Amino acid sequence: MISTSLTWITQKVKGSFVNGVTTSDAANIIISGVSIDTRTLKTGDLFIALVGPNFDGHDYIHTAIEKGASAVIVSQDLSDKSISDHVAILKVDDTRLALGHIGSAVKQKVSPKTVGITGSSGKTTVKEMVKSILSKRGKVLATKGNFNNDIGVPLTLLELNNEHDYAVIEMGANHQGEIDYTCQLVQPDVATIVNASPAHIEGFGSLFGVARAKSEIIKGLKPEAVAILNHDSQFYDFWQGTSATQQILSFSYESQKGDFHARNVAINNEGCAEFELVTPIGKAAIKLRIPGVHNVGNAVLSAALAISVGANLVDVQQGLFDMQSVSGRLTVKMVAPRLKVIDDTYNANVGSVKAAIDLLASFSGFKVLVFGDMGELGDQAAMYHQQIGEYAANKNIDALISSGNLSTHASSAMGDKGMACSDPQTAFTALIKLIGPVLASYDSPIEQQPHAQINSSPVNGIPITVLVKGSRSAKMEQVVDAMMTFDFSQGEDEKSHQQQEQA
Repeated sequence: MISTSLTWITQKVKGSFVNGVTTSDAANIIISGVSIDTRTLKTGDLFIALVGPNFDGHDYIHTAIEKGASAVIVSQDLSDKSISDHVAILKVDDTRLALGHIGSAVKQKVSPKTVGITGSSGKTTVKEMVKSILSKRGKVLATKGNFNNDIGVPLTLLELNNEHDYAVIEMGANHQGEIDYTCQLVQPDVATIVNASPAHIEGFGSLFGVARAKSEIIKGLKPEAVAILNHDSQFYDFWQGTSATQQILSFSYESQKGDFHARNVAINNEGCAEFELVTPIGKAAIKLRIPGVHNVGNAVLSAALAISVGANLVDVQQGLFDMQSVSGRLTVKMVAPRLKVIDDTYNANVGSVKAAIDLLASFSGFKVLVFGDMGELGDQAAMYHQQIGEYAANKNIDALISSGNLSTHASSAMGDKGMACSDPQTAFTALIKLIGPVLASYDSPIEQQPHAQINSSPVNGIPITVLVKGSRSAKMEQVVDAMMTFDFSQGEDEKSHQQQEQA
């Protein structure tokens, strides 16, 4: 964060001091950090007492002061808390809004070129791609982890300093109005909606409700800003009609109608794409090192966003090639000879699960989906999970092991290729029982093996790819962790024991 006086902050939050500190005193208090959590607070930080459904920061004011907070922003009367007069106490109507005001003010003061990204799925991958491209031109601040809501966005903006040339800000939402608020804080120079698919349906009511919420990032643009819209989306015309800017460009993976699009897409043995990128400033050969054909669309969009704030085609080529998989997002790992796991456990919605299944289907051999429940899908949750099972069946996935109550609708839709489990641990146990016979031997030619079925365990020698996917609440990373630590060599020992008994 940039260093600033408490007086400057007071002006931005429109607050007033409620103890002995004067305006002249505040001018001498320099703030170089803001904290909302006493566990990570540093000496000299400004502590903001946020209030949520399950916590109240006002209960931790004494702890903040003991740890060295130089000032505190509150929204409640503290007359009963015996606060020392030597610590500046600034009162505002709403501490959450105060956090937003400070984050917005810091962003305006640093004034980096800013990219805003929202969407139902893929926004984190796009954010990391844009960050990688723009890092070829200057210093970039990008959203970390899931800091993409009305608290995380201003906290991200507070990390800006005068060395930053670019900011790449991810904006998520689980209710109407949230993106409108964060977009006003961010004020992006270019913004996009990656897509709209069933996610957080409980908060939006319908798929159109999701699309309408995502449109807030387009409505909130400055007149001189640029909107990059998904030409392949069913909501393209709707989003175009809601835009507050006349500078609208489009991207497309599925056709050449987009201002930015891909041609001659080829997928290698690792599931990674190479293609020709077509843009208004020229063409470039692109090679990705993250798997999934859907990442072609993400790469095309990322190029459009980066070019809109000054990147050139060489930056795009190098940045996309250097981009590495984000932990828990379609990371392909070799677990044992002939056994891969696709770790896509970070989160899940209908669109992202289908994209991951597309990747799984591209691999040869025996393909297994270990699928946990998708959250926040409302009254139609069972139907959406059933869709996943039907989609996996249509993609010729050999087995689907579900984990949780809702995902049983997916395993049921797979018929005798489906297996329902109650939790990640039992799902892992079922997975090992299923693939164990395959891992017992690695000396059978692949081309001689018949097609495998879940109700007749796959024969030896076939390569296996396991996709693990589910919402955060499903804790499917436990399956990946168990696979990474499991001793798969025990299959060889069992085989040797059986051979000795036969002799």
